Amino acid sequence: MRPGAVALAVSSLVVLGTGPSALSPPLPARMTDTGGGTQLITAVAPRKASTTGTVTWWDLRGGRWVRAGSAPARFGANGLAEGASRTQGTNTTPTGLYGLPYSFGIKAAPRGTAYRYRRVHRDSWWCQDNDSRSYNRWSEPRAADCRAAESEHLITYGERYAHALVIGFNYERPVRGRGAGIFLHVNGRGATAGCVSVPKRAMRTILRWADPAKRPHIAVGTASGTTAVTRY
Repeated sequence: MRPGAVALAVSSLVVLGTGPSALSPPLPARMTDTGGGTQLITAVAPRKASTTGTVTWWDLRGGRWVRAGSAPARFGANGLAEGASRTQGTNTTPTGLYGLPYSFGIKAAPRGTAYRYRRVHRDSWWCQDNDSRSYNRWSEPRAADCRAAESEHLITYGERYAHALVIGFNYERPVRGRGAGIFLHVNGRGATAGCVSVPKRAMRTILRWADPAKRPHIAVGTASGTTAVTRY
């Protein structure tokens, strides 16, 4: 076959969706662990220093992961850091695979939300005080041993916390100094303090899509390297 004909044949395969790119397994299929459920959110940045990337939500259908949707994402102002060794206050987004304990918001849950949804009130706080027994927990009202200066007064975050999902980073057995209050929430003006954020419309779509019976998790990481999302 002539060289030009070979090139044309390869090009045709790619256009028809049968070339090498089409045969690449979907991202969740290349991961070490997806949490065991049939729904997954991936939040991927190009590099550790990146403050932007992509959030994609997936369904496992007939044994194959299928992309349900995606949106541009924002990460910590100082990029991403390995979740197992992250330090609080560094403005980095922790990498790893995490559960999604519940959702919350200043506004009412989007119609169709199946996830447990906790409404934010005037006295709703997220304790980030390392000396408090309520460390990395919702506190309503604010616990007496949780200093306001070391906590988030949730209602003051406006549109950012209009809707959110709690990311289970450092949540089950909190390690003091590791970090607290890591959420998937609505975009603010720029990079986050360590959370993952997406446009408001995408956040509402994710809440309507997420089904607790399907045990969704979120995997946060980079496209490659030591914090590659495929490692988690």
